[in-house]
Amino acid sequence: MNPSVQKTLRLADDAPGHARAAAILRDGGLVALPTETVYGLGGDARNDMAVARIFEAKGRPRFNPLIVHVDSVARAQSFVEWSEAADRLAQAFWPGPLTLVLPLRTDAGLSPLVTANLPTLAIRLPAHPVARRLLSEFGGPVAAPSANPSGRISPTTADHVRAGLDGRIAAVLDGGACDVGLESTIIGLGDTPALLRPGGLPLGPIEAALGRTLAHHGADDPLVAPGQMASHYAPGARVRLGATTAAPDELLLGFGPMACDLNLSASGDLTEAAANLFGHLHALDARAPAGIAVAPVPDTGLGLAINDRLRRAAAPR
Repeated sequence: MNPSVQKTLRLADDAPGHARAAAILRDGGLVALPTETVYGLGGDARNDMAVARIFEAKGRPRFNPLIVHVDSVARAQSFVEWSEAADRLAQAFWPGPLTLVLPLRTDAGLSPLVTANLPTLAIRLPAHPVARRLLSEFGGPVAAPSANPSGRISPTTADHVRAGLDGRIAAVLDGGACDVGLESTIIGLGDTPALLRPGGLPLGPIEAALGRTLAHHGADDPLVAPGQMASHYAPGARVRLGATTAAPDELLLGFGPMACDLNLSASGDLTEAAANLFGHLHALDARAPAGIAVAPVPDTGLGLAINDRLRRAAAPR
């Protein structure tokens, strides 16, 4: 089914813009909103039609669960079975780029489409002031995967959102460029706490807060959280990793001091590289090369998340 074509409004970060965005959410419409990680495509997580519209607008498989965004720890606790480990991580890292996967409460009242009928819920308290203001004004849970066509590069500006979803959603609330630039880190808090997706919060501080080493979700394990599909975050051009030079039909995305078309961080700063990753991929892909060659990025700290996104971008489609 093709999403119905509609006029996509660009809403300003002001009182009228937030009021209009909240009204759209209450009416079951979709609003793209900024978070510190990437822009999310928000809909009322309690409304079956609103959540179905998210999948429709993105072309997202229905078996891929969504993250629910809330405005407080207390609201999160109303949807999931809270735990001591969840309390530790929430106190240390919320609001921030961390998603927790916890058992869904039987009285949660969320659309089953949000969890893809899994017994768990991915939930997050974002730090971006625009997201927090909208969530507070709306006063309810907002399901919000990245605001882009499924499998493509995640958006870190309102213009990225409009390039992918213009005419498919009701509005974009413009909060400027995202600071972190990578999706949230996802931690599963079942019997054995596990890293389900590396992201904008490095693993070391999380393990320190829990006082234990996390298990890791394997490539062959069942899909239990967003961002685990093998092919994801992909530009239109093919992606080649581990490159030091570009082929004649490629553009080179660099890291560290090197000659290239765009550099994630000439100084080798992984925080800067994470913030630039999706924006630079958008910019290079807009030049319509046959391929994008990507220089090696250290696989430590935020480099774990950067390389996770790059491997999925380079995966067969």
